[in-house]
Amino acid sequence: MEALIPWVGLIGLIGLAGLAGIKSPVVRSRPGAAIRILGLLGLAGLSGIWIPGAGAMGAFGALGLWNHQSSRLAFWGRMGWTGLFGVPFALAALL
Repeated sequence: MEALIPWVGLIGLIGLAGLAGIKSPVVRSRPGAAIRILGLLGLAGLSGIWIPGAGAMGAFGALGLWNHQSSRLAFWGRMGWTGLFGVPFALAALL
């Protein structure tokens, strides 16, 4: 298990998909704006620099694509929930 911890942080790379929202933003009339705001939690993935495994929280950045009109980008928005894998590592470091 200890050997996998540094690799868990790579899940945070999913958050880079959220950058596609700059070129093709979600139409404002689509529901899910509150979840799209949670995409800002992707910045918590920067803690992975100091806390092994916590970088997985960077995947929250993909939540900015939640309920996107493009089905391909909406898929990446759903993958943003994988950022939950990094939360236990961050909490362990804080406590």
